[in-house]
Amino acid sequence: MEKGKIFMNRMIGHRCLTLITFVLLFSTALPFASADEWTTPTHEELTMTSEPEVPGASAIYLNYEEIASDDMHDFSVYARIKVLTDAGKERGDVELQYASWREGASFTIGEIRGRTIHSDGTIIPFSGKPYQKLIVKSNGLKVMAKVFTMPDVQTGSIIEYRYNIRYDDEYVVPPSWYIQTDLFTRKAHYVWKPTTRDIQNDRGMISTIAWFPILPEGAKLDHRELPATTLNGPQQVFELSVDNVPPAPHEDFMPPIGSLTYRVLFYYSNFRNGDEFWAKEGKTWSKNIDKFVGPGHGVTAQVQQLVSVADTPDQKLRKIYAFVMQLENTSYTREQAAQEDRAHGLKEVHDTDDILALKHGNDDQLAELFVAMARAAGMKAYVAAVTNRDKNIFIKQFLAFTQLDDYIAIVNVDGKDEYFDPGARYCPYQHLEWKHTMAGGIRQADGGIAFIETPPEPYKNSRTERIADLTMDEHGVVTGIIKMTYVGAPALTWRHRSLTGDSTSLEREFQTSMEHLVPQGMDVKVISIDKLMDYEEPLTVNFEVRGPIGEPTGKRIFVPSDIFMANAKPVFTDPKRDIPVYFDYPHITQDAVRIKYPSTFSVESYPSADQYQFASYAIYNVSSQPAANSITFHRNFYLGEFIFFVKDYPGLRDFYSKMTNKDQENIVLTTASSSAKPAVAAN
Repeated sequence: MEKGKIFMNRMIGHRCLTLITFVLLFSTALPFASADEWTTPTHEELTMTSEPEVPGASAIYLNYEEIASDDMHDFSVYARIKVLTDAGKERGDVELQYASWREGASFTIGEIRGRTIHSDGTIIPFSGKPYQKLIVKSNGLKVMAKVFTMPDVQTGSIIEYRYNIRYDDEYVVPPSWYIQTDLFTRKAHYVWKPTTRDIQNDRGMISTIAWFPILPEGAKLDHRELPATTLNGPQQVFELSVDNVPPAPHEDFMPPIGSLTYRVLFYYSNFRNGDEFWAKEGKTWSKNIDKFVGPGHGVTAQVQQLVSVADTPDQKLRKIYAFVMQLENTSYTREQAAQEDRAHGLKEVHDTDDILALKHGNDDQLAELFVAMARAAGMKAYVAAVTNRDKNIFIKQFLAFTQLDDYIAIVNVDGKDEYFDPGARYCPYQHLEWKHTMAGGIRQADGGIAFIETPPEPYKNSRTERIADLTMDEHGVVTGIIKMTYVGAPALTWRHRSLTGDSTSLEREFQTSMEHLVPQGMDVKVISIDKLMDYEEPLTVNFEVRGPIGEPTGKRIFVPSDIFMANAKPVFTDPKRDIPVYFDYPHITQDAVRIKYPSTFSVESYPSADQYQFASYAIYNVSSQPAANSITFHRNFYLGEFIFFVKDYPGLRDFYSKMTNKDQENIVLTTASSSAKPAVAAN
C-alpha cells in the first residue's frame, strides 16, 4: 500500500484566475465511460448472482469512472452497479450531493442519463425527473442534492447512469478520488486534467499541484505531460486505473479508518513541500488565532472582576473555566443567526470581547474565550486544533487544515502544560472529552506551531456503576430499585444527550437504555436524575423495576447472576481479524446485584468466584455472597487500553470468550418442597 506520502509538482501557465475552493460531496459512491454512451453487459454480468471476492454482498460496482477537466470546467461520472440481493435494490435510489462555501455559486448537475438492465437483458431507460433538495445550510455552507430513482430495479439488475457537473469559469476544482467505498469495485478509472492557466489565492500565485495517495498494492498513479497544443502550455494529466478494490472494512469496534481508505486527494498549493506548508500556514493560523483571542478590554475587565490577585493559578483557572462553562454553547443548543443577534442589538463576532458580550458562542469560540481569559489572568495559554478521534486520524502528510475538527486549550500552570476542553459542554475541569484524547493535531507555540498528540484519560476516570436491589416473590417476579452512577466519559455522553431534547425525552432515553440491559418483560420507570448539570460530580439515575427475571423449570428458577448482562451478545466471534480493535475509551464497569427471595426458596447453586486477565490491558472478576434469604453478585470489568492491534486479537478474543461464558452462568433457586441441597458455587 502506498500511503503517508505527499507529492508535489510545479505547474506554469499564463493567464491569472482567482482560485475559489469548491467542495463536492457524494453520499453515494459515484464509480467507465467507453466511446459509446453505455457498456454492453456480458453474459456473466447478466447472470451473476454473487461476487466470489465478497460472498454475501448485496451489490457491487462493475465499473466506475470520474473524469475532470479544469479548463473545460467539467466533472463527469459514470457508474454501473450490479444488484445481487433484495437489499441491494436500494442502490436504485441515488442522491448526488454537492456543496459550496458561498451563496450564489454557479454550478449545475447536468442531465442525468441512465438505464436499468434486467438479468434477461431487458432494458428500461431512465425517464424520471430528478428533484433538488437542501441538505444543510450553515455558516455559509450550503449542501444540496439531486435525487432520482432508477426504474424497475430488481434483484439481478444492472443499474447504469452518468451525469456531468459544470461550474463557472472562476472555479478550478482539484478532485478527490475516493477509490474504496462500501461496495466491492471490479474496475474503476479516474482522470484529471488540471488547469493550464495561472491561478492564485489570497496567499499569492500558485505554482504547485500536490496530491496525497493511499493506494492498493500494485496500483500506480500515472502522471504525464502532453505536448503543448495551445498558448497556455503543456497539459498535465493524472490517471489511475484499479481493479478488484475491496469494500472499506466494516467490523465492530473498528478504528476511525475512514480517513485511511484508498484514495488520492489533489489540491493546488502555494508551497513546495509539507514542512513549508505547516510552517507557513500554521504561523498564519496562529496569528489569526491571536488576533481573535486578544485579550481585549472587555475580557480583561471581566477577569479582573472574576479572580483575585491572591488566587493561585489553579484557582484562577477554575473560576475562569466555570464562567466559560455556564455560557450558552450553541454547538449543543442552537446556532445563533446573525440577524437574531442584530435584532437584540448585538454586533457581529470579531474577537473574544464579542463572544463575552453575546454570552454565547460555538464550541471553538468558547475554547478561544477561555484562552483569552487565561491570558488576561497572566498565564501563558494557547489554542490547539485536533481531530475528533471518533471519526478521523490526523495525517501530517495530508496538507489540509480541514482534517482538524475542534479547538481545545493548553495553559501552562506552574511550568507544566495542562489540557482543557471548555468547548465540550459539561466536560470537567482539566479533562478532555474522550474523542479529543490521544488525538493528533497542531498547537500554538512561540513563533509558530508544534504538532501534538493529546494525553490519554486513565481508565479510572471513566466509570459506570450499576447497583440493583431486588425482591423476588413466589412467582419469580422481582421489584426493586436500580441505581446507575456515571463518572467521566459515560456521564459526559449522557449530559450531551440531555442538550438535544427536553426532560421527557431524556427520561425516555434512560428508560430505553435500561430496558436493553435487563431481562425482557421487565417494566422500567425513571424515578430521579441527579447532578445532571453539575459536571464536576457523578451523574446518578434511579429506576424502579418490576417483572420476571428467571426461567422456571419445574421447581427450579434459573436467574441471571448479573441482570445487567442478560441481553449481552457475544463479541469477537470471528477467529480472524484484519484490522485493530478500537474502543472509545478505557473504562471501568462495576455491577452489584442483590436478590432477596421468599423463605420458601433456597439457593441450589451460584457462580463461583473467578478472575480473568488479559496481560496488563484488562481484568474481569466476579464473586457471589449468599446470605439468609438473599444472594449478592458482584462483577467488575477494567479495560485499561482502547486500541488492540491485530497481533493482540487472539488473546483479546480468548479473554472476551471466557468473560462471556462466565456472564451466562445462572443462580439456581429451588422451592422448599423440592429436594434442595445446600447452596454451592457452580464449577
